Amino acid sequence: MTGISDLGTLLAGLRPEPDPVRYGFVTGPDAALAPYADSALMRFVEAEGTTLILPFAVAEAAGLDPVFACRRITLAIHSSLDAVGFMAQVAATLAAEGIGCNPVAGYFHDHVFVPEDRLGDALAALKALARAGGREFD
Repeated sequence: MTGISDLGTLLAGLRPEPDPVRYGFVTGPDAALAPYADSALMRFVEAEGTTLILPFAVAEAAGLDPVFACRRITLAIHSSLDAVGFMAQVAATLAAEGIGCNPVAGYFHDHVFVPEDRLGDALAALKALARAGGREFD
């Protein structure tokens, strides 16, 4: 099952869906984080250490010192993993509002993690992008 790669279709069909959970990013040696991997939305291994995106409360309870208190917005359209420009348009839209984001691609959807205090602003900006169908980028 392949996703959508046409940028106009992706932007016009974009449905940003907020996750009610507060998340944080933690890092450390892979072995030290292994007990929390099942609670993680994402695990990514870099040369400097492993990163987990965990529910903030889980990370705090484990003494893991989470950073970037954030909320996830699922970009609810089945985007192709090789779609060109979709995440760039999303990031540019959020940047225009002064909102940083950390994107993560899953097989079916892209997701952005935004500062928790900017969730409402981010949702409004992404909904406006979808209504415009990306025309402001033509």
